[in-house]
Amino acid sequence: MERTFLMVKPDGVQRGLIGRIISRLEDKGFKLVAGKFLQISDEQARRHYAEHEGKDFYRNLVDFITSGPVFAMVWEGDDIIALSRQVIGKTNVKEALPGTIRGDFAAHTPHNLIHGSDSPESAEKEIANFFEAHELVRYEKTLAPWL
Repeated sequence: MERTFLMVKPDGVQRGLIGRIISRLEDKGFKLVAGKFLQISDEQARRHYAEHEGKDFYRNLVDFITSGPVFAMVWEGDDIIALSRQVIGKTNVKEALPGTIRGDFAAHTPHNLIHGSDSPESAEKEIANFFEAHELVRYEKTLAPWL
């Protein structure tokens, strides 16, 4: 079982898409194990985008992600990092296929609604940046799928 970090960005929150995005992930069969609505601090944003520090677009990334509240989440599932990125769609919205979150809802690449970890290492780092271990809930899906 793999974990990933996903975050509805400020544009997704402003457009009222949190529920629709979560539904897409639940429909795929992923299991939500943590979620929180928060305003990201500048320090958290700088850690989140540390790999881009020094690049021309770095400050714009930090400014955008701190411009409004986000909905941060941790999800579990088999191969969830790769599969969730398929559900999300390509970063460049012109390349995001219909049926993906970005393909169906995003109109601007810088404002592409959702972030998803791209590797197990990124997921671990990003989860630790936004959640403490005790905030991750362990449970088994025990109800029949039709309930």
